[in-house]
Amino acid sequence: MSHDPSSLKARAQDLLEHAGVTIGGSRPTDIAIHDERTYARVFAHGSLGLGESYMDGWWDVADMSGFFTRVLSSHIDDSLRTLDTLIAHLKARFLNLQRGEHAWEVGRQHYDLGNDLFEAMLGKRLVYSCGYWAQAGNLDDAQEAKLDLICRKLQLKPGQRILDIGCGWGEALKFAAERYGVSGVGVTISKEQAEYARALCEGLPVEIRLQDYRELDERFDAILSVGMFEHVGGKNYRTWFEVARRCLHADGLALLHSIGSNGAPGRPDPWIEKYIFPNSVIPAMSQVASALEGLFVVEDWHNFGADYDRTLMAWMANFEAAWPRLSNSYDERFRRMWRFYLGCSAGVFRSRRDQLWQLTLSPQGVPGGYRVPR
Repeated sequence: MSHDPSSLKARAQDLLEHAGVTIGGSRPTDIAIHDERTYARVFAHGSLGLGESYMDGWWDVADMSGFFTRVLSSHIDDSLRTLDTLIAHLKARFLNLQRGEHAWEVGRQHYDLGNDLFEAMLGKRLVYSCGYWAQAGNLDDAQEAKLDLICRKLQLKPGQRILDIGCGWGEALKFAAERYGVSGVGVTISKEQAEYARALCEGLPVEIRLQDYRELDERFDAILSVGMFEHVGGKNYRTWFEVARRCLHADGLALLHSIGSNGAPGRPDPWIEKYIFPNSVIPAMSQVASALEGLFVVEDWHNFGADYDRTLMAWMANFEAAWPRLSNSYDERFRRMWRFYLGCSAGVFRSRRDQLWQLTLSPQGVPGGYRVPR
């Protein structure tokens, strides 16, 4: 392949034309190239080159999520093998609830990511996962609707004891305890999140443990896990379901909320791996199905992946609105990194390349069947 910049530019133009994107065009989804080295960097390094050249200010696009939606919907990445990981397997998933502080080892090394960022971006509740927009008109309502949907699917009743595997900042347990009268245990291996969750759930019958989920061996009436499975890793999926089965009463229900891929098991995206979530990967349907074989009946497999687009766009709007005060703590390169991350992720879901699944599971099948709420 020639490294003559003009031929690389011609190749890029040809690819982007298939996606309806023009280099130097006037539409919000058209791309402006400020540095001609961008072409060689992207062809050589794929998503890593694309993301890093954006962070370096080498190119711009007014509508990042729209740009990625066009690129991903047209599948031009199929003819550009170096980009395939960005696309099919972008782990548009956020704080690594499982590895806790390690999730941000790269982020911390460059920027000390603080709760200020998440409090500004996520809204009223610190819920770093997809909202449920069936009836909601704004982010806070969508997150409350998501938490309520989970509680309804699990048929929670006062006096029950529930388990949250990878409980994050504790919002789901707090919601379930306050609205549904349950007590609960949350496990996380992030010290910071555990401390925050304990403070959040103060006065409620909620215990937050700094504990690896694999050590659990006690019974619960219901189990939930939201946005943690993406960090379990394919080799550990079976173990995850074995632990859930061991800890669930025979007549209990479990709910797994996770991003999923419609393709074959994939490799992590190199840009996301380096800048956002080390050690995370999006599960494929085949991996989930084989991991739960013989352990659970799948009562329901609910996909509302398109709702992640709306969630991410709401986070983006909050982030941009809060930037004047966040800019005291974060530099312009971080701002571009975060914009690329949120915009690209929204494009992944808007183009339907990744999904958001909620699986409702029972150990032996609910007698007579179970019509799962929506």
